[in-house]
Amino acid sequence: MIKSNHSGNISLSKKEIFSLATSAIRTEQSALDLLIEQLDERFVEACQLIFQCQGRVVVTGMGKSGHIGRKIAATFASTGTPSFFMHPGEAGHGDLGMLVAGDVLLAISNSGESDEIKTLLPVVKQLNIPMISISRDKRGILPKSANVALTLGAFDEACPLGLAPTSSTTATLALGDAMAVVLVHARDFTSEDFAMSHPAGALGRKLLMRVADLMHQTEEDLSLPKVSVDASLHEALFTMTSGRLGMTVVVDDTDRVVGIFTDGDLRRGLEKQIALSTPMKEIMTANPQQVSKEMRASDALSLMNEKSINQLLVLNKDQTLEGVITIHDLLQAGVS
Repeated sequence: MIKSNHSGNISLSKKEIFSLATSAIRTEQSALDLLIEQLDERFVEACQLIFQCQGRVVVTGMGKSGHIGRKIAATFASTGTPSFFMHPGEAGHGDLGMLVAGDVLLAISNSGESDEIKTLLPVVKQLNIPMISISRDKRGILPKSANVALTLGAFDEACPLGLAPTSSTTATLALGDAMAVVLVHARDFTSEDFAMSHPAGALGRKLLMRVADLMHQTEEDLSLPKVSVDASLHEALFTMTSGRLGMTVVVDDTDRVVGIFTDGDLRRGLEKQIALSTPMKEIMTANPQQVSKEMRASDALSLMNEKSINQLLVLNKDQTLEGVITIHDLLQAGVS
């Protein structure tokens, strides 16, 4: 238990707290330094075994090793290596059926002697499932039974009692991340691939959402605001009002886009006291910014911010109008 006084405050000075925290972090840092020294041909073999896996990488571990194993499996799964976590205790009571031919088993045990995993070894061997072990050293039954035995090295736990897994779990997690990073490069895994397994939340919106998903386009009961180059300011204002986009597109006789007229153009025109009869060709902004409907919505937002504009036009190959996307559309959709 944490020592405390009657007021419930920790009975340690700030200096002592910072010293203990620094010591713990440095102890784990030393474990990572030692882990680097452990990297050899075994690590290459483990990466190759996972890369060639025709099934899934099934990760197992008990206790704190299990918690780290879940994270490693999740990282693999989100970066192009099909993977899931199998609880070794539950595996001994039916869940071992998750393991099938073509899979690779990644077994984590600091001691290399986890009873729950040892129970599974005869079946793993009978199924001819390749196994990679992660343990402190090679002395346990797991590394001795593994096709590839990865070791962490002999380091101190950051726990002052030397009991709670601290340095060992940090090193195991780092080793799993290192394998995942190698495999990302080996598979030429791209941000588009990553997006396919992260469709939800801000990350999914940033990577997956395209301009086409948010742009306004002509529908049966709604037309995009559009006027001809010879239309007057008076006509343009009615079109802008009905379109509700704060702008109107300006087209020539062949319906090709030649300009845009926005609220900003209107304000600047009023400052110059232009007449309502002024034709669009005299007050429009020519050559408006255009984008492809396949552009990422997040890139469209960046372009708007860069150009200090509030809308982008989406044009067909013949320069006719296909859609309009506004900064309000992007922000409302949560694009950032």
